Amino acid sequence: MRSERAVVAALALAGVIVAAVVPTHPNYDSYYHLVWGRELLDGMAPSFQAYQAPTQHPLFLVVCALVGLVGDPADRVLVALTAVALVLLAWAVFRLTDTIFGRWPALLAAFFTGSSFAFLLYAARAYVDIPFLALVLWAAALEVRGARPRTVAVTLAVAGLLRPEAWVLAGLYWLARGPVGERAPRLDLLLLAAAAPLAWALVDLSVTGDPLYSLHATSDLADELGRNTGLSAVPGSFVSFLAATVRPPVAAAAVIGVAIAWRLRGGPRSFAVPLALFVAGALTFVATGVAGLSVLPRYLTVPAVALCVFAGYGVAGWTTLAPDAPGRRPWRALTALAVGAGLVFFAVKAPVLERLVTELRFTRATHDELVTLLEDPKVQAGMRCGPLTFPNFRLVPDARWILDLPADRVGARSARRRESGVAVFIVGQKALKRYGFADGASPRTNAPDPGFAPVARVGRFSAYASCPPPPAA
Repeated sequence: MRSERAVVAALALAGVIVAAVVPTHPNYDSYYHLVWGRELLDGMAPSFQAYQAPTQHPLFLVVCALVGLVGDPADRVLVALTAVALVLLAWAVFRLTDTIFGRWPALLAAFFTGSSFAFLLYAARAYVDIPFLALVLWAAALEVRGARPRTVAVTLAVAGLLRPEAWVLAGLYWLARGPVGERAPRLDLLLLAAAAPLAWALVDLSVTGDPLYSLHATSDLADELGRNTGLSAVPGSFVSFLAATVRPPVAAAAVIGVAIAWRLRGGPRSFAVPLALFVAGALTFVATGVAGLSVLPRYLTVPAVALCVFAGYGVAGWTTLAPDAPGRRPWRALTALAVGAGLVFFAVKAPVLERLVTELRFTRATHDELVTLLEDPKVQAGMRCGPLTFPNFRLVPDARWILDLPADRVGARSARRRESGVAVFIVGQKALKRYGFADGASPRTNAPDPGFAPVARVGRFSAYASCPPPPAA
């Protein structure tokens, strides 16, 4: 146990060092939470109703407000925290798998989780998904290790303040543990299951006046952006998103692991917890389609981690058999062939680390260029004549955080074009695809209006300004 904690501490420290040495920055949603946290610290209501703002996550909002106390470096501190959360997620996967399947399957399951390109990128961009997954998997690990039901329910309730998928897990956990008590239903577990959605609704009500604002805004945003919604988008997206998150070889190993565990362990009772995570996550994903919400890969992260657990057993489960067990040798041979095929797959595809480094370099370069552009004296002068605008919503929270500006001083031309101020435009194919164009926005928003003249150019960004003379007295 002591050596295990020492390894985890060393990995967490390494994550913080990498986050400090390799500069990267949060994603769109996280920058908005940092902006909202700063507004809270300033005694203002968070601007949840800003144009195409993301869904708020109550606990993440509190974390970002606390991180915001350090000032401008808060965005980098947030990345370091999610890097540590990724280590804690892998540790939880190890604990869960070790209890169910044994040490070597646990090591592989943790490796599959921690080396996933999707999860590495989520951590490097400070997505809320990583701390959410860490809490969910720790709840699962606590359950299989015999923790008190209330401890598990509290952990799920905290996770439910980060993402609503945990509400389903908490409700199912109450159904499994709560209704059948010695004399009465476990009302404490029921209250804990209801705590997160109630807190979420209270935050929405206090800020917007609508207790269901997050649900309504998320659905409306999906329609505005033209994202895949509805039940028809679920089946194809389910398979492609899972394979993209954990990679096809890991997904294939997971299928093999479930089949072998089902046969050798007499059915699903011995691995009910990771199976429940997969099924509950899949049902939640289907429910998002039925509700008309965006069908996104991030909504399948819980089933993806469950696949990593089963994949660990599918590859290394033979180590749990007795040396003279009849199935041990062929299983080991099959594992060797699978590992070889997996290595070939990853050799043909771009290596995870190379892809991650490429993405982070692009993120850092564009962020640094944007900061340099916004600090240009000519851009600052132009902003005294009117608001700062971008082609669409994608860079609005970044600029608001960098310049510490309110919602009415930074906008998107896809919402409304301005006659004065500073208009920023994007150049370069990748930058255009990432920031210049957006679902539901016209490409014409990346072209200057009459009266705007170029004032500055930094890398992928070009600024135009318009300062009409004041009307005659």
